[in-house]
Amino acid sequence: MPAQRKVIGSYLSPYVRKVLACLELKELDYEIDPMLPFVGNADFARLSPLRRVPVLLDDGLVLNDSSVICQYLEDRHPMPSLYPRDIADRARARWLEEYADTRLADGLIWRLFYQRSIRRRVFGEAPDEAVVAQALEVEIPAATDYLETQLPEDGFIFGALSIADLSIASYFRTAAFVRHEIDAARWPRTAALVALVLSQPALRKLARYEDCTLRLPLAEQRAALLAAGAPLSSETMGTSAPRPVMPRTS
Repeated sequence: MPAQRKVIGSYLSPYVRKVLACLELKELDYEIDPMLPFVGNADFARLSPLRRVPVLLDDGLVLNDSSVICQYLEDRHPMPSLYPRDIADRARARWLEEYADTRLADGLIWRLFYQRSIRRRVFGEAPDEAVVAQALEVEIPAATDYLETQLPEDGFIFGALSIADLSIASYFRTAAFVRHEIDAARWPRTAALVALVLSQPALRKLARYEDCTLRLPLAEQRAALLAAGAPLSSETMGTSAPRPVMPRTS
């Protein structure tokens, strides 16, 4: 029986990775249309009015926004839990997820990865090196400085793998595609947490799919993912010409 759950969004997106990690950790079947939001057709625009990924289709239900989707999956399939049981810890986990989705995303994704990868590979444009320099010299260090104060010396933030850990690691994983590395001497807790999360089997599984498409043109990525065993949908909504998408702020 085909999967009733479908995720729309690229494996390279940190927002999509967070949702896929939740699905993998909860051992839920799904299929994926691994497309960038920049090439979504009219059907995609109807499902995602902000033209962003991920989108989750779950037996007729359409959900947008990675945080909304992850909370839905937790409520619908509570075990294993990816949110702390303690009320205060749960609130703090949601804050760290929000911090990752906004502050980390601003520097690591929109100012760095978008400039160095998406602008060149999708739109055929040169990166704005002033934006990249501001990200590397100011925005990313400031964001990581705060993060370092919020993390334990070792292990997961709340003792067990949670949405906060997954969110933080997802952004640094995508930034690594444009050769950004955490300075472990300056930010040892952040570097250790990200390495720990990415070493988990579910994240290693997703990394195989990410790696097999990383350097390929968009037109060749579906074939590579199929060959790697990714659970692709039979059809894709990624068929139109590229168009800009506004940076995500929530």
